[in-house]
Amino acid sequence: MTSEKSHKNTTADLYVGLMSGTSLDGVDAVLADFGAHPPRLIATHYLPYPRELPERLLDLQKKGFDELHHAALIGNEVAHLYHQAVEAVLEKAGVMAESIHAVGCHGQTIRHNPHDGYTLQLGNPALLAELSGISIVVDFRNRDMAAGGQGAPLVPAFHDVVFRSPEVHRIILNVGGIANVTNLNPGSITKGFDTGPGNILLDAWVQRHTGRVFDEDGKWASSGHVIPRLLDALLAHPFLDLAPPKSCGREQFNIDWLESNLVGGEPAEDVQATLLELSARSIASAIERWCGKPEELAVCGGGAHNEMLLRRLSALLPRTRIQTSDILGIGADWVEALAFAWLARQTLHGLPGNLPSVTGAKGARILGAIYPH
Repeated sequence: MTSEKSHKNTTADLYVGLMSGTSLDGVDAVLADFGAHPPRLIATHYLPYPRELPERLLDLQKKGFDELHHAALIGNEVAHLYHQAVEAVLEKAGVMAESIHAVGCHGQTIRHNPHDGYTLQLGNPALLAELSGISIVVDFRNRDMAAGGQGAPLVPAFHDVVFRSPEVHRIILNVGGIANVTNLNPGSITKGFDTGPGNILLDAWVQRHTGRVFDEDGKWASSGHVIPRLLDALLAHPFLDLAPPKSCGREQFNIDWLESNLVGGEPAEDVQATLLELSARSIASAIERWCGKPEELAVCGGGAHNEMLLRRLSALLPRTRIQTSDILGIGADWVEALAFAWLARQTLHGLPGNLPSVTGAKGARILGAIYPH
């Protein structure tokens, strides 16, 4: 790790990125130097959420009593967790807060309804600025939505900067709770979209039946057998047939929807196998349908560690070389957090952070709201 003293004597351009996604498992934090190209990861930290917080966040994603009060309280709690993550990543690097230009914070999404014209992320950025002593850049989605876009996915603009090759047709596949792809085809504009469920249903089902937070390497799924009737029913979800630009979340893919397609008595491990096949097939189908024939598929996000999922993608896309983003120089666990550090930098420099070809916005826009320290 590079020390704070050495940073002060160089042209370091330091930002922190925070990402907490639809998996609701915790916060990814990175400290990055944008004085280099590609940006250099200096330190990383993962802070898991307290055991009871994911359930409370899930409660906010459906109608309930006194939602505004509970959302405000949880927003404050999340801000304190974000502060812990910022402190931890700075401590690992030996860097002081005053050396950081800004923290780019995605916030914790509890509702995302672009067709109704709104998206909502929690995190109380004013409190985070006060706690951390660093300027905070947040609320990246709303400006894109105001311009007619989906507000997501936003990371393809970053993928375009760091992963595009002039010779290789490359897809970046991020498998978080929701899966999304970025199509980097030489000579063509960058496109990207959400493909559907990534880990969201796999994690929910394994947690309900085993108590584990996720299915390590897809081992439990591999012990079961795909249920053809159930798979066909799940693949019939109308979102999967929508043409890009498109984005989705728990509003479309959730445990209640899954249960509405069960007849009862299905072995739990067979349902898990079917859910893994749903993720693999919906991803592969979207790539074949809207991205052409890529030579490479670079996987990032938590799903990059699911060996069974990667094997199924290899089988479904036999002409595409599948690897993780590590081989391109950025660890699979840290791409999204790094993207939000980059988005914060774009905002401070007055540069656009969205790609209209991805989100469907009327044009490029400077994203985010700044809470100065």
